[in-house]
Amino acid sequence: GPAPSPLAMVEGLGRYRRGELIHRLLQLLPDVPAAERRPAAQRLLARERDLTDAQRREMLAAAFGVIDDPRFADVFGPGSRAEAAIGGASPRLPAGLAVSGRVDRLLGTPDRYLVVDYKTNRPAPADVSDADPAYLIQMSVYTAVLQEVFPGRRVEAALVWTDGPRLMPVPENIIAATLAALPGAH
Repeated sequence: GPAPSPLAMVEGLGRYRRGELIHRLLQLLPDVPAAERRPAAQRLLARERDLTDAQRREMLAAAFGVIDDPRFADVFGPGSRAEAAIGGASPRLPAGLAVSGRVDRLLGTPDRYLVVDYKTNRPAPADVSDADPAYLIQMSVYTAVLQEVFPGRRVEAALVWTDGPRLMPVPENIIAATLAALPGAH
């Protein structure tokens, strides 16, 4: 179905602002001891004076719905980093295309890397093939670059939807097809 405008207001709050605040919670809270997370999140949102109590409760529920979900334990556990910088190129990308940016979360283990991007869109798609193509391009490009940075390790990508919450892996076949469809791809 048609997607709502990203500029649409949600309970009087712009969608981008809601997303930024939830991203900030997901970025900061995993590094806070578990017993202190909820008070820290409440303090952070209390500084946003224009929010209603209902908006604060909804954002807390979205963030903790992800952080407290055992399916996401690896993403927010030891070996993971928030706002990890990545940069580089890949032969899987169009000639001359290089990437420099930050990923929402990067999990590194001896045998694999998992790159994660948070999405606060509502409703979240039921299947990765229904995700916004821009998101699939983003995750595919990140994966291609990280495969060059960490040769010999498996590199995987996933979207974390706060609506649900849902961890949505981006399969290699979708990554390969997305990369092949980029203008100027080999």
